[in-house]
Amino acid sequence: MNRFQTQSTGIRQDEFADMVAERVERALAHYDEAINKPTMVSVAKIAGSIASAVTLLSPKHQRAIDAIHADLPGLASKFVRALAAEAARRSEAGTATSLPAASLVDIDGPVSSSPRSQSDDLESMLIEDWAGRVAGSTYLEENLRIARSTLHRWQRRGEVVALRKGGRKHVFPLAQFVDGRPVAGLREVLSLISNPRLAWLWLTRPSAQLDGRIPIDLLRQDQVDDVVLAARAFAPD
Repeated sequence: MNRFQTQSTGIRQDEFADMVAERVERALAHYDEAINKPTMVSVAKIAGSIASAVTLLSPKHQRAIDAIHADLPGLASKFVRALAAEAARRSEAGTATSLPAASLVDIDGPVSSSPRSQSDDLESMLIEDWAGRVAGSTYLEENLRIARSTLHRWQRRGEVVALRKGGRKHVFPLAQFVDGRPVAGLREVLSLISNPRLAWLWLTRPSAQLDGRIPIDLLRQDQVDDVVLAARAFAPD
């Protein structure tokens, strides 16, 4: 960690990163009790490191970031997914080598060149490695007040993304729910991309058809028409 002291406060960069991490960890603990402690610590450390790195940028680069303020959530999501994919790869390989910065850009590219082969690739991956936070029907009933009968009805009608996790068990990505209901537009997307794994992968990654924006983020903002058109363009023939 760079130990440069900020001119305005005299706080070293590593101390500043630790301070941000501590506050983020407290906020996470207050916001979501379902996050486990190791993940909470990792998230806080990432936030502190990024905050510290941004303060070291030149004024020109800081202004450039300010200019794309609206795009920051999508770019941050892309970075985090790339970071998680690289961490999983290194864990499987049993390596602890330094991560080349350029590799984070490449990791988040398509799993493969076609929707069909992407679907095949996903079958061999653990859900938690690519789908984000998921939960079963018990958690959804207890925390989001979604009755099991309602959840199963949504599933039968193709209104919710249900991912098979061993045998007959299904889990449900949490990002698809707003106020205890699936976001508008999911049914239309699932009617176009029938494989739920492939559909969720597409929904949670930057889409070329949407100028790099993330479809599920747009659905959560009620931009259904744009997402459905993009899904139609992406969908396998």
